[in-house]
Amino acid sequence: MQGERAKSAVLSLTMAKTETDVVVIGAGHNGLVAAVLLARKGLRVHVVEDKPVIGGAVRTERPFKKAPGLGISTGAYLLGLMPPELLRRVGIELPTLRRDPHYFLPTTDKRYLMLGSDAASTKHQFIEFFSEADWRANEAMTSEIAKMRDDIAPTWLMEPVSIEQTADRYVRPELREAFVALCRGSIGDYLDRFDFKSDLVKAMYATTDGFSGVYGTWDTPGTGMNFLVHNMCRLPGADGTWMIVEGGMGTITQRLAEAAKRAGAVIETSRGVAKIVVRGNVAKGVVLVDGSEIDASVLVCNADPFRMRTLLGDESLPTEYTDRLDMYAKKPGSTFKLNLAMKGLPKFACCPDDKRVYGPTIHLLPDEKDVIRTLKEGFADVQAGKLPAFPTIEWYIHTATDPTLRDAEGHHNSALFVQWVPYELSGGKTWEQEEAGFVQHLLSICDRFAPGTSDLVVDTFALHPKKIEEHFGITRGHIHHVDNGWGFSDRLPYATPIAGLYSCSAGCHPAGAVIGAAGHNAATRVMMDMEVRLEETLAQVKR
Repeated sequence: MQGERAKSAVLSLTMAKTETDVVVIGAGHNGLVAAVLLARKGLRVHVVEDKPVIGGAVRTERPFKKAPGLGISTGAYLLGLMPPELLRRVGIELPTLRRDPHYFLPTTDKRYLMLGSDAASTKHQFIEFFSEADWRANEAMTSEIAKMRDDIAPTWLMEPVSIEQTADRYVRPELREAFVALCRGSIGDYLDRFDFKSDLVKAMYATTDGFSGVYGTWDTPGTGMNFLVHNMCRLPGADGTWMIVEGGMGTITQRLAEAAKRAGAVIETSRGVAKIVVRGNVAKGVVLVDGSEIDASVLVCNADPFRMRTLLGDESLPTEYTDRLDMYAKKPGSTFKLNLAMKGLPKFACCPDDKRVYGPTIHLLPDEKDVIRTLKEGFADVQAGKLPAFPTIEWYIHTATDPTLRDAEGHHNSALFVQWVPYELSGGKTWEQEEAGFVQHLLSICDRFAPGTSDLVVDTFALHPKKIEEHFGITRGHIHHVDNGWGFSDRLPYATPIAGLYSCSAGCHPAGAVIGAAGHNAATRVMMDMEVRLEETLAQVKR
């Protein structure tokens, strides 16, 4: 009898209703940024996360059974796009590590390219291994992108307008046409403007900045928008490059969570939301998976737009809003992440004794004569549900720069960031059947450039799109929530058609990646709307 009373008391506690000012759904980096800013305004902020850990895809994990002490960033790998103004506003400092060189393009012969701060070395490599025309093209392109980056940087912490309006208001006149063409067009068209002679150099830029996390290839409209996004690096000391965060990417979300708690926010894990409560087109709170409820006047949803839709139900949303979500859903996740534990560092055939090769993004691409054709054919295979023979690969070995993640046995972490693979496989095949073979195939590609790499691999932790969906809770495994082919006001608005419900998803402006601007901008919109409502209430009282 006493046990039954205790069980009843626990059940009553579980089913209790809580009241607060703001519920943030999801403890990813954007949700945590919003929590920091809203809590500092004196609002009661309650963050609920359905996973047992915070961070979303911005986390440091130890997933290797055969190297359990080895840490690795399993989702997002690098920090580049978070605005320095945002870091100052949330009041956190991040231990970033500059990669210099930041790009390494190996080949299966003696050619290679390392891009870094040594301009003379970069020029020498271009001329020796490629051509002087390629060096001039590279200089012209990087100069133009730097100017665009400076022009539109302020727009990332504002509510967006259209691409064309952004050009008119923020971009210097001589670059407006090029800016719109880049945002609306393909990465292939943009790179061809600069008259590169080497298809391999063009493919390197297209892969790492144009294709990363998007459903599109060389001539797909929108890949230019993704290229622009990935060139918006403005962190102190970065010089336009992406940086490693010491301790892994989880350091970012841990520090944001600490700042939110200092401001008074409550953060709970393993507390998934089952339903968003809406009455009279007004958000009233959430029902959690355990049946308990939290009433709030404001909900800020960090979950992706499709999960938010599920929590609401289509009956709560107007047709034009669901049509927009249907449009986004046409581009599923197509990224494969292969995290590796290694017992040593590989040696690249093109420069076997050069220690600089381990810090940069390493680009694995087909031979020069085949590369553009392979890019197009590979994506066509993915559209048909087939695994490509040579997907584009970015390879990282972060422990060579950040030894804090190494284990007592001295293992190195490593990761292959692969574009593209299908979300659904055709021909009756499943990812459960194909994953192991595809992992070995990817490692065999590494062996072409660095013979013996496969023999160094102690353990793997593979994330195909369906596993990304399951592991991080991102619908259809799309690492950017919404494809980065959509930019500015074409992305999901912060304010939803439901009063009091806001989105701070990576599907909002400015883009998917570890940016935090969507959290900042959604919080700003919340505060603006609350001030308007307060002014209206005061006006009514005076009347």
